[in-house]
Amino acid sequence: MPTIINNKSIASSLRSLASLINAKIKKILVPLDGSSNSMKGFDMAIFLARQCGATITGIYSHYEPSSSSISSIDDISKAPKEAGEFMEMAKKRAAENGIDFKYAIVSGEPGYNIIKLAHGKGKFDLIIIGSRGKGAAHTLFFGSVSNHILQKSKIPILLVK
Repeated sequence: MPTIINNKSIASSLRSLASLINAKIKKILVPLDGSSNSMKGFDMAIFLARQCGATITGIYSHYEPSSSSISSIDDISKAPKEAGEFMEMAKKRAAENGIDFKYAIVSGEPGYNIIKLAHGKGKFDLIIIGSRGKGAAHTLFFGSVSNHILQKSKIPILLVK
């Protein structure tokens, strides 16, 4: 029987949902980029991981533009270092909540890298991704990582806005 979220608190409804799928969610993949929306997705992943006894893997995909569109070499050289610092902070936050957290930092197109990891050797049960909530026109012309994942994923996705 499906769980319907109504006027009850969201946390209570999510606990009910987590108990229904407890046996199925053991590995959660969370794309992280340091934005507040990706942190909302990470917080949701921590919450569900605690309910289900799952582990979390974070992925930070650093997009490297072509050399003709590079605005500053410093921006490119800082990105992997900042990604490592951010992922270590996320690891600490997960540990404070009793969650096992691993991460990967990769270069290339984020949507492709997330799907590749999700469907590859990791065998994840769920992807939780924070969405920026850009409008339809922006998505039409520029696309979005969350939209790409929604279209390509073969495993369940929880989109957090």
